[in-house]
Amino acid sequence: MIYGVGTDVCDVRRIRQSLARHGERFARKILSDAELATWRTRSARWPERGVRYLATRFSAKEAFSKAIGLGMRMPMTWRLCEIGKLPSGQPTVHLHGVLRTWFEQRGLSAHVSLTDESDYAASFVVVEYPKSMNLADDGPGGARL
Repeated sequence: MIYGVGTDVCDVRRIRQSLARHGERFARKILSDAELATWRTRSARWPERGVRYLATRFSAKEAFSKAIGLGMRMPMTWRLCEIGKLPSGQPTVHLHGVLRTWFEQRGLSAHVSLTDESDYAASFVVVEYPKSMNLADDGPGGARL
């Protein structure tokens, strides 16, 4: 059953401006260690590809924070939410620390979709919980049914 849905559209030009203004410090604020390594590799080969990578991760984490109903407040943080991919290329959500604990205690699972064009990155996240979970539990949409 659906726990929450989140979507986000990110202006790639804003990400590019933030990188120009703050440098790698901006990327370190948004990206997990694994994502940061990928970003550095992509940026070294083709800087624009690095900007788009950062924009899609920014967008996906915003969408995820909306889907879990927390926004950017604890236990949700930029670096505790990691957007990876399966060998097939399918994007995945990997959580760390207190965010992972919070998520697992609720039995949640997440599905994410990413896309980018020259000026925009967009993400869509669906978070599900087991059918056996009580609808009145603390899910963002539970009490509104």
